[in-house]
Amino acid sequence: MNYLLKSDSRITEIPTVKIRPNKTQPRKIFDEDKLRDLAKSIEENGVLQPLTVRKVSQSEYEIIAGERRLRASVMAGFSRVPCIVIKCNDRESAMLALLENLQRCDLGIFEEARGISRLIRRYGITQEQAAKKLGKSQSTIANKLRLLNLTYDEQDWIVQAGLSERHARALLRIYDQELRKEALSKIIAQKLNVTQSENLIDEMLYNATAPESTPKGSRKIVIRDVRIFINTINKAINTMKLAGINAVCKHRDNGDYIEYTVKIPKNRTEKSA
Repeated sequence: MNYLLKSDSRITEIPTVKIRPNKTQPRKIFDEDKLRDLAKSIEENGVLQPLTVRKVSQSEYEIIAGERRLRASVMAGFSRVPCIVIKCNDRESAMLALLENLQRCDLGIFEEARGISRLIRRYGITQEQAAKKLGKSQSTIANKLRLLNLTYDEQDWIVQAGLSERHARALLRIYDQELRKEALSKIIAQKLNVTQSENLIDEMLYNATAPESTPKGSRKIVIRDVRIFINTINKAINTMKLAGINAVCKHRDNGDYIEYTVKIPKNRTEKSA
């Protein structure tokens, strides 16, 4: 990838009407209040950080980094903005724009997840390679991608209600869409925090899998929430420790699965007095 700067690395003033957004920009929602604050700052101090663009024709440039600055500059009444022009092709431009935006901390949780998904699909890279480019662990990337299993309506409700990524991940424990929407509605209506939401989901999953008053064997109970089994493992370990057996349990979340290692000594270890 050629990062040579145009005009001997000098900053170039470019008319705002000649700059177009990048189609691969993962950010779709721009907070109007924050844009107005940035516009006021730009009106007072100017654009302190130049935009990064590339030339796509004799009269047009494409943003690689800095769309918020461009929007705020236009809002502030600026007709020209400072830019650094780099030389890159379509593929390189798209990847740079995605990476630059994904490394920002103010992207929405679903914007980030969709951006990561686009990066992997468009450029044929693995989750591990994406994690390396973004400076994140592979399990973090996997967990963020799982958020896209929520429906578009659910994603919109979560964003509009200002819920966190942990709220969203808790909802993923519910596979049934109708039950999940019911849980989400209650979380929003009752303004539940993450812990309260998890407790609500525990209760709803338990009630959903509890046997009804029907003839024995006529209803098959399917338990999809792995936390029920994890709690069983933890209770078993605690029971052994109370009995004086020095069992050791370690677990690691690998994103798609949880790995448990349990060591139980053959000889009973007496509890200390």
